[in-house]
Amino acid sequence: MPDDNRLDAVRRLLFEYVKSPSLTHLRDPYALGKLAQEIVKAVTVGNPIWRKWDPTREELLKSAAPCWIPTEALRDYLNGMPGPALTTTDVAQRLRAFHEEAYASYPREVHQPGCLALFETEMAQGTELPAIIGALQEFVEREDERLRIEQEAAWRQRAQEERFALEQRFLSGADCKWTPVNKSAELYSRINGRVFRLSRSKDRMWSVQQIASIDDATGELIGTYRTRGDVTKALAQVAYAEPRERRR
Repeated sequence: MPDDNRLDAVRRLLFEYVKSPSLTHLRDPYALGKLAQEIVKAVTVGNPIWRKWDPTREELLKSAAPCWIPTEALRDYLNGMPGPALTTTDVAQRLRAFHEEAYASYPREVHQPGCLALFETEMAQGTELPAIIGALQEFVEREDERLRIEQEAAWRQRAQEERFALEQRFLSGADCKWTPVNKSAELYSRINGRVFRLSRSKDRMWSVQQIASIDDATGELIGTYRTRGDVTKALAQVAYAEPRERRR
């Protein structure tokens, strides 16, 4: 922190302390000790390891950390600010520390071409680096949202295709997991060549019937269960049992 800023911070602390009309407070050893700690903290603020970095430099670099910006450009701009000269390694390693300390997220590889293209365009137009960083942040936010929407749409498409494939598998006569048929409320499954229908009652219990086909209105009740897990356990035994054993 520059010396003027430290001095201002100490002045504010002393001003707040002497505002109290109570002499007891002003002479209280505990209060004085606390004031002394706050003053020490104010005059020593900064990173004791990264000595070239004051809060202003660090704030700028943190804002750039989630974006793709050439390290040399960051170095040149930071060296135009008050403070010791920074090397490219200084900047690169401070960025790495931000990422590893979770102060900033790593830039995503998918954003690299777009970020660098936007950076070059803005630099050619003479845009100041902090403004470029802001534009890059907005670009990354828009791209993240676009990718999220695309990924959700792709997931829904895959889920729809999988549901259709499962329904076709059931209709073809193959064994398959639970699936609606023709958008039915009930679910159908075929295990070991046997067809089962699963429906949910108003009391939220699951009823399982073995049926001859999806047109079988009644079928044979296997049981009523509280959870889908209970249904799975029951069918694991029923589907592979001999018919005469199951009817006992």
